[in-house]
Amino acid sequence: MSVTPVVEARRSRRWWLGIVAGSVATVVAVVSLGVAALQLGLPWQLGEGDRNHVYEGPAGSQRYQVHLPPQYDGTTRLPVVMAIHGCGMTGYGWNSMKATTQFNSLADREGFIVVYPTQLITRNVIACWNSADPRHQQRHTGEPALLAGVAREVVEEYHADPAQVHVAGASSGAGTAVILGATYPDVFATVTSVAGGEYGLNQVDPDDPDSTSPLDTARQAWAQMGERARRVPLLIVQGERDEVVPPLVGTRLAAHWTAVGDLVDDGLPNDSLDLTEETSSVPASAARHAYTHTTITASDGSSIVESYHVQGMGHAWPGPDGDGRYTDRAGPDASEIVWRFAERHPMS
Repeated sequence: MSVTPVVEARRSRRWWLGIVAGSVATVVAVVSLGVAALQLGLPWQLGEGDRNHVYEGPAGSQRYQVHLPPQYDGTTRLPVVMAIHGCGMTGYGWNSMKATTQFNSLADREGFIVVYPTQLITRNVIACWNSADPRHQQRHTGEPALLAGVAREVVEEYHADPAQVHVAGASSGAGTAVILGATYPDVFATVTSVAGGEYGLNQVDPDDPDSTSPLDTARQAWAQMGERARRVPLLIVQGERDEVVPPLVGTRLAAHWTAVGDLVDDGLPNDSLDLTEETSSVPASAARHAYTHTTITASDGSSIVESYHVQGMGHAWPGPDGDGRYTDRAGPDASEIVWRFAERHPMS
């Protein structure tokens, strides 16, 4: 029985459409795998002590990687450092916070657990954390709820020390770290901001920053703390040549968090902490940036804000061993500084 030309044409068209559909599906699958590889890393990229997880909670899901040091035995309560990447980065894939900070080697030497959450492009197209969005500046919702959930899950699953859970962020991740200090002061013992800003920075007009004072945003951060309010020690690292997050933002952050501590003390912006501020300078040397180190402490000796302002450094995480697009090997070792700061300030 012969096949008519019309039937043959229909068969050819269906065959062609099937090939096209199959090709498109293949391309989509390859692209999806490529994006996943960039964002989440590849299975064979897991180093010794690395474990991948997905947190599931009321606010949604969050992927993260945990690094366990050799000292981990399942019973000893080790400290935890959560490292939150910036825009155009990942937690543990391409251009990762893991490679940028080199926290793993430090953790192996000092004996603490590292946590690397990673942002998905489905939540932000350039993988920023949404710290400028008011929907992600509150307890129980959005990214703060997800990241606090991750921290609690790590403490439970790995029997970590709940009094020594610290968070350090870079750029948009630094903004999120500060938000976590305001929304979950009962979870995070200390906060580190590298090239980041204050809680509610989105309310500050870059062309007229004085129209919103650091005290204005400090009141909002203190309000978020609620009945959990406590003085959370803050570490700031700021590049003096940062054109993405200008030095003024770091200066405001110090004033902002000092005001938060003042409000926590008695609910009034009355300088009741009797603060002492001390600054020392480290000169430039061969291939090393100069920097100033400032401490702001209360009358009881407790730390309010500690900051490093690095001359000649742009929008970067400083450290001699950093590997990534946003690193500066001529700067002080921020990862070491973060750990020493955290080590001195467990939650009481």
